[in-house]
Amino acid sequence: MRQIPMTRSCPFSPPDGAADEALGKVRLSTGDEIWYATTHDLVRKLFGDTRFSSEVEGGQQGIPLYKAPPPPGMFVQMDPPEHTRVRRMLTGRFTLQRMNRLRPRIEQIIADQLDHVEKQPRPVDLVEHFALPVPTLVICELLGVPYSERETFQIASVRLLDINLDSETATAALEDFGVFLMELIAAKRARPGEGLLDDLLTGTDLSDEEVAGVAVLLLIAGHETSASVLGLGTLLLLQRPDQLALLRDEPEAAKTAADEMLRYLSVVDTLLFRRASQDLELDGRTIPEGDFLTVSLAAANRDPSLCENPDVLDLTRPRTHHLAFGFGPHQCLGQNLARIELEIAFPALLRRLPGLRLAVPPEEVPTREGMLVYGVNRLEVTW
Repeated sequence: MRQIPMTRSCPFSPPDGAADEALGKVRLSTGDEIWYATTHDLVRKLFGDTRFSSEVEGGQQGIPLYKAPPPPGMFVQMDPPEHTRVRRMLTGRFTLQRMNRLRPRIEQIIADQLDHVEKQPRPVDLVEHFALPVPTLVICELLGVPYSERETFQIASVRLLDINLDSETATAALEDFGVFLMELIAAKRARPGEGLLDDLLTGTDLSDEEVAGVAVLLLIAGHETSASVLGLGTLLLLQRPDQLALLRDEPEAAKTAADEMLRYLSVVDTLLFRRASQDLELDGRTIPEGDFLTVSLAAANRDPSLCENPDVLDLTRPRTHHLAFGFGPHQCLGQNLARIELEIAFPALLRRLPGLRLAVPPEEVPTREGMLVYGVNRLEVTW
C-alpha cells in the first residue's frame, strides 16, 4: 500500500507510485488508512462537492496542520456557511485588478533583491537570498506585517508543514503563532496602518481572533508556495537550457510560463484533506460517512486527460485547467498574486544573472522531503 510521505526518484516528478491507482487507499505515518484520489477528474469532483467536508481537525494525526484545533478565521478548515462568510470578506481584496496594481511594487522588490544577490560572495544560496525573501516581502507589505518579524512566521510555517511533527509541538507552534498575531493586531488597533489586516479590522465584522486566523493562513500560503516554485523552478530551468533561454529572451513566454511551472512542479501535493459527511459515491465506489480522503495534486496535474504530453515541460503551453491552486469553493485566494510574482521573478532573475548555473551537482541539491509544501532547502548557484 502507498504511504505518505512518498519518495520521489526525480525531484520534478510526482511521488513514486502516486498515480498507480485512480482511487484507492494510502497509509499515513500513524498507520491510519484513508482514501487517495489521483486523477484530474476525481480531484475536481472531490473538491467541488462540499459534502466532502473541510472540517477535518483531529481526524488525521499524521498531518501537522490538522493536529491542533484551527483558530477562528482559519477558513481553509471551514464548511459553508461559515466558510462563505469569512471568505467573501477577502475575495474582493485578491482580484486580478487589485493584484495588478501591486505589479510595480513587486517589480521593485525583485529588482532590489537581485541587487542584494549580486553583492553576495559566490556561490549564493538562491533560496535564502531570493526565492524566500521575494514572496515574504510581498506578503508582508500586502498584509501590513513588519518584514522584521518574518522569522517568527517562517519558523512557524516550517514546523506546521513538517509531516513528522508531533501533535504537542504542532499545537504549541500554532499557539505561539497566534500570540504573535494577536499582539500585532492589538498594535494595529492602537495605531492603524494601511495593510490588508488593518482593512479587515476596520472594514469587516471579523473579530480580532478571526483576523488572526486569516493571517495564519495568508502568511503561510503567501510565502511558502511561491518560494518553493521559485527555488525548485530555477533548479528545473538550469537543467532545461532550451526552456531557460525561452523564458529569458521571449517576454511573451513569461505569461504562460508561470502556470506551466505551477502545473509541472505541483509543490503542494497532499496538503488538502476532506471528510465524507455522509455516505458518498466517488468513481463508482462508496465512501462511508466519516472516512477521510486526500489527493495527489502532482499526479492529477500530470493526468493525460488534462493536456498533451503532460510529463513534458513546455513554457509556451496555453494555460490548462491545472489544480495547483486547488478547485471549488476552497480554490486558492492568492493565485493571482502568485502568478504575478512568478511571471516577474523568473525572467528578471535570468536576465540579471547571465550564465546562471549550479555551483553543486544537481543530485546534491537538498529537497524538502517530508514537508507538505515541496521544494528545495538550498540552491547554491553562481554566474
